[in-house]
Amino acid sequence: MHSTLDGMRVISLAVNLPGPLAAARLAQFGASVLKVEPPGGDPLAFAAPAWYADLIQRQEVTVLDLKDSADLAVLRKDLATADLLITAMRPSALRRLELDDAPTRFPGLSHIEIVGHDGDSEELPGHDLNYQAAHGTVQPPLMPAIPAADLLGSERAVSAALLALLNRTNAGNGSTHRVVLDDAAAAAGASARYGLNAAVAAFPTYGIYATTDGYIALGALEPHFQIRTCEALGIKGTREELTNVFATESTDHWVALGANVDVPITGIDTPSQAGRNT
Repeated sequence: MHSTLDGMRVISLAVNLPGPLAAARLAQFGASVLKVEPPGGDPLAFAAPAWYADLIQRQEVTVLDLKDSADLAVLRKDLATADLLITAMRPSALRRLELDDAPTRFPGLSHIEIVGHDGDSEELPGHDLNYQAAHGTVQPPLMPAIPAADLLGSERAVSAALLALLNRTNAGNGSTHRVVLDDAAAAAGASARYGLNAAVAAFPTYGIYATTDGYIALGALEPHFQIRTCEALGIKGTREELTNVFATESTDHWVALGANVDVPITGIDTPSQAGRNT
């Protein structure tokens, strides 16, 4: 069976997280990915080497110094036969490399340009923490649990890549699609802006509770889940009742109970244990 993107050639100049995540996803879909790294390497390889290794396992990795004319010539030769280019740099850097109009220079090539900001702010530096800080998904003094802007940005980049390939099939030419991480962070913050988190927190059966050896997440939001929870625990369902009952047994006990009565109860993992309940 052929994968969706069999025969598609992707060249990624992106380092850090959103671009490499998007490239890895396209590789999972069957695309052939060439990851071009600077001489200093991808910072992700130093920050999270195991994650980096996981992301590049379906890719070819090469090192090019794009400040060197010979290496830049090698890249341009590769771009001439590629279907997609992924970048994650400031627009001024793209202009210096003469890649800001890549689809014009390389007919048939589409460009997925990942940037931090758009418009008048396009040259502002930033990272996931900065984008989240501006859109209500950071609770000081805690650091974000996940890089939400980077993760959403990577998925937007994948969607843009698939759209570009579809457009090329229909129109016969490549196109440029800009993915703005600040926009992705704004989308992530929508639940806070529209009050969803506060609304669901009003339900005692949707929350976090301590057990004898940790914590559980009780996701009994819908009425049928609320009823099952209360019946299984023999309570009316107040927050105080739930707190008292869950404090009497272990996390595994309550996870097993949830499975038995078909109620979403999940043990809360620490970062070092993540994935235990999946």
